[in-house]
Amino acid sequence: MKKSTLAILSLLTASAVLSACGSNDNNNNASPSASAAPSGSASASASASASSDAGNADLSGKILVLTHRTDYISDGTFDKYVAKFKEKYPKAEVEFEGLTNYATDINTRLTTGEAGDVNMIPTGLAASEYPKYYEPLPDSMFENVYFADFDAFEGKRYGITSGVNTQGIVYNKKAFEKAGITSTPKTLDELYADAQKLKDAGIIPLYMNFGAQWPMGSWGENSYTTVAGDAKWTDTLISTDTPFTVEGPWGQLITIARKFVENKWVESDLSTNNWEMSKGEVASGKAAMYFLGNWVIPQVIGAGAASDDIGFFPFPYDNSGKYNAPLGGDYFVGVSKDSKNKELAIAWTNFFVKESGYDTDSGFMPVDKTKESQVPQLAEFNAANPTYIEGVAVDPRYNEIAKKAEIALGTGSVDQDLIVAKDLKKAFDDMNAKWAKARKELGY
Repeated sequence: MKKSTLAILSLLTASAVLSACGSNDNNNNASPSASAAPSGSASASASASASSDAGNADLSGKILVLTHRTDYISDGTFDKYVAKFKEKYPKAEVEFEGLTNYATDINTRLTTGEAGDVNMIPTGLAASEYPKYYEPLPDSMFENVYFADFDAFEGKRYGITSGVNTQGIVYNKKAFEKAGITSTPKTLDELYADAQKLKDAGIIPLYMNFGAQWPMGSWGENSYTTVAGDAKWTDTLISTDTPFTVEGPWGQLITIARKFVENKWVESDLSTNNWEMSKGEVASGKAAMYFLGNWVIPQVIGAGAASDDIGFFPFPYDNSGKYNAPLGGDYFVGVSKDSKNKELAIAWTNFFVKESGYDTDSGFMPVDKTKESQVPQLAEFNAANPTYIEGVAVDPRYNEIAKKAEIALGTGSVDQDLIVAKDLKKAFDDMNAKWAKARKELGY
C-alpha cells in the first residue's frame, strides 16, 4: 500500500493527526483545521431531523459515497452497514466507490464536481474552501462529539470525524512470552531491555516500517506534542529561530528511534516498503511491536492474529512511569455541496460515524464521548492511566513556515533523515537555519 497522501500533509495541523490505514488506504490522516468556533444553525438545505436518532423513514433515493476503504467494499463490510441503515430508511440506496489513490483522486474529483454525495474530506484542504465543496452539517450531529469544531469555518461545521485514535505500542503477547517478558514495560529502560530480550529470542523487536516512510511520523509529528505535554506546543515554535533541538520533544523521540536502529531492534531491511508484509510478521509473532495508532489493531488481527494475542500499551518515552498519549480524529466525513440528495447524505453521515460499527471495525474509539470503546485492547491501554493530550487546531503559521523552509512535515521523510543522520545536532541545526530564514522572509 502506498502512502502518497502524506506528501501534502505539511499543510495540516500537526498536533491532531493520528493516522488510520485501511488495507488499501492511501490517506491515513484526518484534516483538522478550524478557524472559527461554530454557532447557530448549520444546514439550510437539509433538516436537522435527518441526523436525529428517530430518523425519517420516508427518506429515499440514492447516494454515492467515495471512500479510501476499498477493503471494506470488497469484503462486504460496507454492505453490512447499508443493511443496518436500511432498517431506518427502507427506501434509501447507498453505493460506494473506492479510490485506490484517494489522496490525489479526491482533490481532482472535488474540482470537477464528481465527489459523490458523501466523502472523506481530503487532507490539506483549507478551511476557507469548505463552503466551496461541502454542505454545512446540522448542529444536532455534534452533541458530545470529539473534535466537533475541527472542520469548521465562519460558524459552520463541514465535517465530522469518523473515529478517534490514540497512539502507543501494539504488541504480540506470544512474542513477549517467547522472549520471557512477563509484563509490559513501564519505563524507557524497560522498553530497551525488552527489545534486547526479543532480539535474543530471534524476534524482530519493533517493526518500524522505515521503508514505507509514512509510519515514521510516529517518531515526529504524530507524537512530539504528546511528549511536550502541550497540544499547542508547535505554536510556541513560531516565535523562535531554533525550534528543533536534541533535548526537545522531537529530539527525544528521534533519539529513541536511533537507538532502536543502532541496536538492530528493528527490521533489517530499512529501504523497502514492507508495510503489508509487516502486518503478517506482527500477527505471527515474528515481529513483536509496532509504534502506531489503535487503528492498526484490527489489521494485525485480520493478518492472522487472535485478538487475545494482541495488546496495546502507552509508549514509555522516558523513565517517569507516567505518560501522555495523543488523542486525535481520523478522517473527517463531509457531504458534497453538489449532492442532489443532501438530506439523505446527512442522515447517512450521522449513521455511519455513530451507529454503523465502523469505529469498532476500524479499531477506533467512538466519536460520541458518552460511549465506551468496544476494542478490548483500548481497555488495556486505558488501564495504564495515560494522560490524554487532545488534539487542537494549530496556528497555520507553523505549517506556513515549514513549507517555506521546505521542511516536509507529515511525510515521514524528515524523521527518516534524522534517524540515520551522522550527527543529530547538526541535522537539527540545519533545519533551524532553514526555519529562521523562512521566518524572516515571511515577516514572523
